[in-house]
Amino acid sequence: MTTPSEAPVDPTPETPTERPPTYVKLAMRNMVRKRGTSIFHFLLTATGLLAVLIGLSYLTR
Repeated sequence: MTTPSEAPVDPTPETPTERPPTYVKLAMRNMVRKRGTSIFHFLLTATGLLAVLIGLSYLTR
């Protein structure tokens, strides 16, 4: 039987000042790291959205 003094010690105690990075921070870091891919996907999305809006305006004229 183990006593409380023999309990395993956690080598990485959590400090209240260290918080995990937020989702937005991780996303921004990823966008900076993969700049070309992010710009390509943004332009592809903008072009697709513009095509859909022009297509809908043509069909509903």
